Amino acid sequence: MLCLGVAIKIPIVCVVLEGGPGTLHTIYNAITNGTPCVIVEGSGRVADVIAQVASLPVSEITICLIQQKLSLFFQEMFETFTESRVVEWTKKIQDIVRKRQLLTIFREGKDGQQDVDVAILQALLKASQSQDHFGHENWDHQLKLAVAWNRVDIARSEIFTDQWQWKPSDLHPTMTAALISNKPEFVKLFLENGVRLKEFVTWDTLLYLYENLEPSCLFQCKLHKVLAEERLACAPAARLHMHHVAQVLRELLGDSTQPLYPRPRHSDRPRLSLPVPHIKLNVQGVSLRSLYKRSSGHVTFTMDPVRDLLIWAIVQNRRELAGIIWAQSQDCIAAALACSKILKELSKEEEDTDSSEEMLALADEFEHRAIGVFTECYRKDEERAQKLLIRVSEAWGKTTCLQLALEAKDMKFVSHGGIQAFLTKVWWGQLCVDNGLWRVILCMLACPLLFTGLVSFREKRLQALGGPARARAFFNAPVVIFHLNILSYFAFLCLLAYVLMVDFQPTPSWCECLIYLWLFSLVCEETRQLFYDPDECGLRKMASLYFSDFWNKLDVAAILLFIAGLTCRLIPSTLYPGRIVLSLAFIMFCLRLMHIFTVSKTLGPKIIIVKRMMKDVFFFLFLLAVWVVSFGVAKQAILIHNESRVDWIFRGVVYHSYLTIFGQIPAYIDGVNFNMDQCSPNGTDPYKPKCPESDAAGQAPAFPEWLTVLLLCLYLLFTNILLLNLLIAMFNYTFQQVQEHTDQIWKFQRHDLIEEYHGRPPAPPPFILLSHLQLLVKRVVLKIPAKRHKQLKNKLEKNEEAALLSWEMYLKENYLQNRQCQLQQQPEQRIQDISSKVDAMVELLDMDRVKRSSSMEQRLASLEEQVAQTTRALQWIVTTLKDSGFGSEAGVPTLAPQRATDEPDAELGSRRQAEEAGDGYHVNARHLLYPNSPVTRFPVPNEKVPWQVEFAIYDPPFYTAERKDTALVDPVGDAPEPLSRISFNTLDGPRDRRSFHGAYAVRDGLPLNPMGRTGLRGRGSLSCFGPNHALHPVVTRWRRNQDGAICRKSIKKMLEVLVVKRPLPELWALPGGSREPGEKLPQKLKQILRRESWPAVEDLLQQGVEVYKGYVDDPRNTDNAWIETVAISVHFQDHNDVELKRLNSYLHARDPGVSIRWQVVDRRIPLYANHKTILQKAAALFGAHY
Repeated sequence: MLCLGVAIKIPIVCVVLEGGPGTLHTIYNAITNGTPCVIVEGSGRVADVIAQVASLPVSEITICLIQQKLSLFFQEMFETFTESRVVEWTKKIQDIVRKRQLLTIFREGKDGQQDVDVAILQALLKASQSQDHFGHENWDHQLKLAVAWNRVDIARSEIFTDQWQWKPSDLHPTMTAALISNKPEFVKLFLENGVRLKEFVTWDTLLYLYENLEPSCLFQCKLHKVLAEERLACAPAARLHMHHVAQVLRELLGDSTQPLYPRPRHSDRPRLSLPVPHIKLNVQGVSLRSLYKRSSGHVTFTMDPVRDLLIWAIVQNRRELAGIIWAQSQDCIAAALACSKILKELSKEEEDTDSSEEMLALADEFEHRAIGVFTECYRKDEERAQKLLIRVSEAWGKTTCLQLALEAKDMKFVSHGGIQAFLTKVWWGQLCVDNGLWRVILCMLACPLLFTGLVSFREKRLQALGGPARARAFFNAPVVIFHLNILSYFAFLCLLAYVLMVDFQPTPSWCECLIYLWLFSLVCEETRQLFYDPDECGLRKMASLYFSDFWNKLDVAAILLFIAGLTCRLIPSTLYPGRIVLSLAFIMFCLRLMHIFTVSKTLGPKIIIVKRMMKDVFFFLFLLAVWVVSFGVAKQAILIHNESRVDWIFRGVVYHSYLTIFGQIPAYIDGVNFNMDQCSPNGTDPYKPKCPESDAAGQAPAFPEWLTVLLLCLYLLFTNILLLNLLIAMFNYTFQQVQEHTDQIWKFQRHDLIEEYHGRPPAPPPFILLSHLQLLVKRVVLKIPAKRHKQLKNKLEKNEEAALLSWEMYLKENYLQNRQCQLQQQPEQRIQDISSKVDAMVELLDMDRVKRSSSMEQRLASLEEQVAQTTRALQWIVTTLKDSGFGSEAGVPTLAPQRATDEPDAELGSRRQAEEAGDGYHVNARHLLYPNSPVTRFPVPNEKVPWQVEFAIYDPPFYTAERKDTALVDPVGDAPEPLSRISFNTLDGPRDRRSFHGAYAVRDGLPLNPMGRTGLRGRGSLSCFGPNHALHPVVTRWRRNQDGAICRKSIKKMLEVLVVKRPLPELWALPGGSREPGEKLPQKLKQILRRESWPAVEDLLQQGVEVYKGYVDDPRNTDNAWIETVAISVHFQDHNDVELKRLNSYLHARDPGVSIRWQVVDRRIPLYANHKTILQKAAALFGAHY
């Protein structure tokens, strides 16, 4: 059955509510076939009858008791119950109650049970625990049941106990199923019980997980798109591989990261493995067993398998699962920031609004996790925490935590005080951050002041040295480079303004030539920024990154506009247009100053607000344009007739309408200031507008003045009052919204400016050309590649990196612990904890009350019995005294010994143990269905088993199976003549018909089973009437480990026993059975031994110790034929024993369906019940574990 991702055998449970006679038959068949039953007490009839007697010992479930229960719960039908039917019910109910491990009584609201689903699952687990098994198969089945029902509480309390030690590899397939079916509590439970993600995540497992993504997952859609593109391009039969996953992940993480899973070559594809678990799991119809059936080698294929599993959980937006896996990660800050980036990118493409909001919320949570861990690190050690920021993470595509935070736009993380302190440290270079800005500017303007100690350096070496080293450290500081560029840029703008306003000659002056040189240096610097590729991302990616910055776009636009103006200026005929274009370029160069001011803590946030408000204005213009155009067209059409001049149409429709908003109302719109001298009647004068509609004389307006005035009033109402106030409200909302986060936004954008000037040559334009020339020689001539400065990206040595990551993991645990404490201190959590504690106390009190009431009932019953015996004794004394004699000693009533009242539970347990041992009567021999035949026995309850007990209605059927070997078996027995030749209780030729239990009775020519009635006459499938003798060798040796030492469990030594399994039965058996007349070895034992070894084995059996001799409770027994056996223990003390080695060489199964093995002796070993009894006696003989 496929249940929530886990394929298990169909778990059938019989749930009984009320029910009649047919229901009892159904319950009996279910219990017989090993199907657990849940009886709902209080539902009536059969359910209540069974529930009432389920807690009683089988010996107390009598015909009389069942008759009373039937009269109580079957009042209307009770008269129809015959004596034989009551006997049948008693027998079936006894058999049902005898298998308590398959019976669960559900009492709603009692014994801590609240839901029937819990009772059903507990019934399944109880039945599974009661089954005999080898190894961990049964435990694994229980675990799969708990996973299928998603009951981690049951798994924690019932399965993961001291009774079985789970190997991590045994949990791997179930772990995979729990991951796919999104059961984080089980994943957490498996991690607590030894599963290591670094061992669990293999190439095949990870690929399998991606093949089983949720159908609605956006990531799966992107994977299918990538596969479809590849199939169309080159490979129609392309299947999913990890490099496809890496392709989608790189789109989400950004091109600054390297592919996480490179495309494998055919020769180096890793094939990883785990030991084969003895279970079979299916997830969506595909077997998981093959994932673990590989070579014995076990090597992880990626650098960080925990990262791989974390990504798999994140792309499916599984919050709890991702949190559990992240807690196991090593590079946790980078992992949290990468998760934030992936989730934010996925949320942009997610169409479902709820899912998108959940992704953003989860991204924010992981950002807070990164902040929390970094805060712990920064408090502990500032320098090591800053190393974590710029450390190259091999696991996350050779990027850094700082780069991931910037890519994800995690402003809260970047605005953290520790990161800002690091950026300030980078900004000041090797200068001390406490140097005043005025000191730096003074040293820039007067270089000799550097050697006076006016500015201080972080390194004492530079503080002590002088000369070029100090000057180099000073001028390489980004803060100095920035201010030098500011001075240079102001000088460039002043010079350009002077040329445009004062010195713009037909022939360029030296000032103008200096401007051209200056601009060329700016062009060179922008080109350097465009081609600067320290991470080897490629030109296309670098161009994309370059033009993604607004200020770079503004620089390029200003430079192109300047070049266009310069081109026009150098042509004499376009000298004036060139000056106009250069003037426009000057405006754009001035706008570039705003970027310079972003470094200021005062002006920087205001520039951010201005940028946001510009977006508001852009969208506002769309609304304004509707009113401007609508009013302008209407006004133009009403006032002017057939205006053909396009420029005047634009003025009338747009320009005049726009100026009207600011109070410039047209003079002629109301007809008051109508003057024909200010306009052109025919529209022929290019400097005058066309006259409005007028009368024939041209002296008075002819247009409807009331309409134009009304339109003007409505236009001003909506534009001046409504739209302008709307714009003010939008500005106000944007200001308030941005003002709350202005500091974070400014700190986030401050990094771009710092990084820009950190990698910029120290010389300002136009002197920067010397630096560009040096770079050209290094890159083109000397072929030296560009490298990012270690201050922003640093690759650590392996040992140093390992120590740093271990330190980070330690502080991550501190963060998680502190976070858990904070959660527990919250009022809601404290209320919930108190509520759960109160519920637990109430449950314990209820259970204690139930136990006390049960104990009280037992004590009262014992007291009643003692009082009744005392009364009878007193009555006897009185009678004796009346007769004036001392009475007969035989008539004195015997007082029953008082039951221990202080330990009622222990006595009840011992009584139930006695029942399981057989209730004092044979149990298997009275099973209603005779094996391998359609015959049904006559029901025989416990109280009617002894032959001495009268059972008037006892009428068992007669059955003797047909045998091919008629010469070796007794006659059928349905006629007395052939049986008269058989001599019972003696040696009858080669056949021994004597019983180990003494002489047995013979009635009507047929022997009687010494253990009592079985419900069937004849000899059944046995060979002869009377005892059928068998021999069962118990061949054992000590279980030893690899060192040869004897294994122990609970102090006791552990045995191994030789067992055999035939093709048809599911259970194993001891290598023995019935013996033919005159034979010393059983036929079944001969079948697994070589013929030449038979004499040697006979000698071993003669030397063995007899551990049991007597009756065997076998389902083939009848009233007239039964099995008796002798169990011989053959034990080998030394594993190097010659006889043991010889015996192992003798073992040979002639039948290919027969299996032979040495199995550890345990009470859960799957043997026949009567064989387990023999094995227990053998274990007790050696004081071994059982």
